[in-house]
Amino acid sequence: MEQDIAEILKAHKLSEEDYEHIKKILGREPNLVEIGIFSAMWSEHCSYKSSKKYLRGFPTEAPWVIQGPGENAGVIDIGEGYAAVFKMESHNHPSFIEPYQGAATGVGGILRDVFTMGARPVANLNALRFGRVRGDDQTAAYQRHLVRGVVAGIGGYGNCMGVPTVGGETFFDESYNGNILVNAFTLGIAKADEIFYGKAEGIGNPVIYVGSKTGRDGLGGAVMSSDSFTEESKSLRPTVQVGDPFTEKLLLEACLELFKTDYVVGIQDMGAAGLTSSSFEMAGRSGSGMRMDLDKVPMREEGMTPYELMLSESQERMLICARKGTEDKIIEIFEKWGLDCAVIGEVTDTGLMELYWHGEKVAEVPVDPVSEEAPVLDRPVSCPKYLDEIKDIDIDKYELPSNQSAFEKLVQSIEVVDKAWVYEQYDSMVQTNTIKNGGKLDASVIRVKENGRAIAMSSDCNPRYCYIDPKGGAAAAVIESGRNVAMSGARPLAITDCLNYGNPENPEVMWQFAQGCEGIKEACSKLNTPVTGGNVSLYNETNGVSVFPTPTVAMVGVNESQENVLPSSFQDEGDTLLLIGETDKEFGGSLYLKELFGVTGGKLPKIDYDKELALWDLVIEANKKGLLKAAKDLNVGGLAIAIAKMAAVSGMGADVNADLKEDVNIFSESFARAILEVDPKNLDAVAQMAKERGLKCEAIGTVGGDYVKVNDIKMPMAELKDLYFNTFKRIIEQDI
Repeated sequence: MEQDIAEILKAHKLSEEDYEHIKKILGREPNLVEIGIFSAMWSEHCSYKSSKKYLRGFPTEAPWVIQGPGENAGVIDIGEGYAAVFKMESHNHPSFIEPYQGAATGVGGILRDVFTMGARPVANLNALRFGRVRGDDQTAAYQRHLVRGVVAGIGGYGNCMGVPTVGGETFFDESYNGNILVNAFTLGIAKADEIFYGKAEGIGNPVIYVGSKTGRDGLGGAVMSSDSFTEESKSLRPTVQVGDPFTEKLLLEACLELFKTDYVVGIQDMGAAGLTSSSFEMAGRSGSGMRMDLDKVPMREEGMTPYELMLSESQERMLICARKGTEDKIIEIFEKWGLDCAVIGEVTDTGLMELYWHGEKVAEVPVDPVSEEAPVLDRPVSCPKYLDEIKDIDIDKYELPSNQSAFEKLVQSIEVVDKAWVYEQYDSMVQTNTIKNGGKLDASVIRVKENGRAIAMSSDCNPRYCYIDPKGGAAAAVIESGRNVAMSGARPLAITDCLNYGNPENPEVMWQFAQGCEGIKEACSKLNTPVTGGNVSLYNETNGVSVFPTPTVAMVGVNESQENVLPSSFQDEGDTLLLIGETDKEFGGSLYLKELFGVTGGKLPKIDYDKELALWDLVIEANKKGLLKAAKDLNVGGLAIAIAKMAAVSGMGADVNADLKEDVNIFSESFARAILEVDPKNLDAVAQMAKERGLKCEAIGTVGGDYVKVNDIKMPMAELKDLYFNTFKRIIEQDI
């Protein structure tokens, strides 16, 4: 190696200690290909070296969990011999550098994670966080550019794949000005006894490369995603992959055809770190070795090297371990679909990854130590100093405006208003199974034709809650996503997560992360919603400023009847509205404090898991009995904003008068609350069910009229609908 080793290690984000460890594993000096392999596999993105110790102890088991963490995606039983396969991942760094391709390839990658398990993808969600988009300054203009690029990328890829994007969430805060977050979720359906796993076993079995040719795009992407941003980061476009959804659609159909045969031993998506991660993970899961002839890899560029072939993150590629003797039949399937397919190696019993280039061995690395001996860092942690500064922020310290003027401000908050400009760019109805999509509030729901059931899913995280209380805020993300699912009448069953945090080298960020993990563990354990898998994204920091802690949680639940899915907006004039749950003066991390006073602080609303479970059970069971017309949970903006949303989406007004102790409490964000719409004749039955579960139940008003009225606030429906449906478009398109 002519280059100075210190420079090579710096370029590969490896420490001197890492290098000494590598030499010990190999028993010699590594060459450049081997350094590249260790660099990718020991990157934060692939090895979870900063986070691994905190991920231990997540609840991962339940009678309905078929596959928990450790595979491409999690799997749960949804009845009648069918399973839901789902996963969530981040594509944050690539989307900041190149918003269209970064977001598009994020969708492509998560789709492959699901269909590599043998499932046909049937629904996508996304969770997006951007910086400040309001204003005429350069920062706001650039954030609007990022919003437009990311949304176009998600729509462009998902729509071409024929997979509906049925919902998601968006959040805007200055903390994301330098580092946006793009989290993508996919759910697929498969037969429960026909799940495929990422393993390479059976000595002599062929290793087959399928999909697109390998190019130089995405080179070093895993390493890039394991570092903070600076002003120079916008020059990193070569590390962002370029996606082709039409090729992926062919790959999907070819793989699903292949899965109908008995040719496959194991299959793995080539995601972060490309051929390196897929080959090492498949061999590692089986305790096998592997030999690969890299010159047989289909290439789309001249003069590619073994180093580039191992580390490229070109999209739309899979690695298959097949049964010996089926090679020609597999090649025939993929060639029929117009895809490259080449036998590039075989499974061995050596425990080594042996790489050859035109017959010459160019790398030899023991498989197990690459994953088993990846550094596990015990980074220092310390409670953030800012928590002492914000803990005493209290609504009583401020001179409060009238509720009317507060409502007029909150109802046009970018967090509250409808995001039709976003979700109308996504095809939400393709496959004809969508029952409830992004514009319908709370969870999204699809039907499963095969078993008559419905699957509800919701993504949630309030970063303000996580900022003021990293543990409680993460728990609240689980609670909120579960509550959304329950409001559709489905029983919440399991989560996948995407843990987005700042620079782990900052002890305060590491403390936030550790606390967030504890919050998820506690909530999932108490609510009986195990973790089936997920993703960690660290180094979401630019120029020393980290994003708010953002542990995004996607909850999946099952409704036994697709004919009985609850809407979340008003259904009929004259119906009675019930407020379920206790309202206290709880404004910590609230939209009220943020929008009216520009502060994020205070004490998180109290969490009561028993009350949450009782609320979920009330809605699910009352819905089964046909007692409910609609259900909407209360969250950001409290009762007033929940009623306003239900009214705007339905086009019907409401007259509400709730006894909340103090006037301002119409904006309180107390947990474990919901609005239920019932026919007056069912009022007593629902009230009795609430009483049996220890829940407060109050009739607070009726549906109908040309106004929305909640206690002392009032707004004509025409004005409300204009603000709710048109505000976001006006903001995002202002410089087009």
